[in-house]
Amino acid sequence: MIRMQDLRKEFTVRVKAGRLRREKRTVAAVDGVSLTIEPGEMVGYIGPNGAGKSTTLKMLTGVLTPTSGEVSVFGLTPVPQRTRLALRIGVVFGQRSQLWWDLPLGESFRLLRHIYRVPAADHEARLRRCRALLDLEAFLDTPVRQLSLGQRMRGELTAALLHGPKVLFLDEPTIGLDVVSKQAVRSFLAELGRTGEVTLVLTTHDLADIERLCDRLVVIDHGRVVHDGTIEALHERYGSRRRVLVELDEPMAGLGGLPGVTREAASPDGRSLTFSLDGSGLTAGELVARLAATGSLRDISVQEPEIEDVIARLYAAPAPRSSDPASPSDPESATSGYSGSASPRSRSAGAPGS
Repeated sequence: MIRMQDLRKEFTVRVKAGRLRREKRTVAAVDGVSLTIEPGEMVGYIGPNGAGKSTTLKMLTGVLTPTSGEVSVFGLTPVPQRTRLALRIGVVFGQRSQLWWDLPLGESFRLLRHIYRVPAADHEARLRRCRALLDLEAFLDTPVRQLSLGQRMRGELTAALLHGPKVLFLDEPTIGLDVVSKQAVRSFLAELGRTGEVTLVLTTHDLADIERLCDRLVVIDHGRVVHDGTIEALHERYGSRRRVLVELDEPMAGLGGLPGVTREAASPDGRSLTFSLDGSGLTAGELVARLAATGSLRDISVQEPEIEDVIARLYAAPAPRSSDPASPSDPESATSGYSGSASPRSRSAGAPGS
């Protein structure tokens, strides 16, 4: 279990206060985050640049000491028990490597076995599984410096799992990858999540990763949790709408007053219509049935709401006030400081959180 209670991390930065003078300012990169992550969960932890994502991960892995609050990872306090914690966690940072640059990939894996003191049989079993799922065979004998970005990332994932960690922290694992490499990484992580053997905490700006991998979504902004729940709950909170696009043989009359349905657009000849559904009335299937009963349909398509649109609106909303509650156990209160309006963001310059 991962537990954070009122976790806070402050940094002191110097800002310009005149032509020649600078003054110190305290910036809260993480501001009172409280979360509990159960074993086997797959959690997406997202936010804009400077929101506090990487700072949170660094506190969870023992790299940074919190300014205040409590944090424990499977019963261990990360900083004072960092050596013991390292045996229970795996970490993958998209722009950093734990592999040896000039050694073949397979040699890096063998070195890691000795560093973590993993029994040979366990190491071989885990490596065999990763070789099969991530298709490593073709480049195990290639020096890491000669690997493509996608190949290296598959090697990083393997290296993070060879010692049998209880939790895997992933920071931008698909950054810069091509479509094929992204699909390989996602498929591997999805398979890992299905087994429930490893708790997965994923930070990324690629929301397709979140949609395909994570059951739970935590959104952080200005160091505070603004949403903790499912992706569906986020859509509901911010009024996401499904759209139904209809192609007709002939223009259709008598479609007014359908509950929960808005006609957003129509072609000049009236044969192409776009409806949006707010979820309070007819379902997409019921709307299609009504349309079929009224006229002759040529084609129908249903567009699901894009998570990118919802997240963009959330990021554009005003920052939560420091007095606003942000309890992870209550998603409604966690998002109470967000109205969904598109007012400009204001962020302190030089905030180290990301």
